[in-house]
Amino acid sequence: MSEKFIVTPKSMEIKEDKFITMTLRMEREVQQAYDELAGKSERSRNEVMCMALKYALRQLEFITENADENDTDENNESI
Repeated sequence: MSEKFIVTPKSMEIKEDKFITMTLRMEREVQQAYDELAGKSERSRNEVMCMALKYALRQLEFITENADENDTDENNESI
């Protein structure tokens, strides 16, 4: 994967109320990395994580179990 996930300082933008609440479990070091990035970018941890999830969805390539291994990129990871 060659594209970088870029986070910039937060700007004041108007948002619609189109959000839901979810809970997820992650390794402590992942949470700490998001906390650090949130602090540097003046964004909430939640906002940075949502940005990362959207980025992951745009970059995701779903491969079925029957996919020919020769047709896949060496950098693809299993989900």
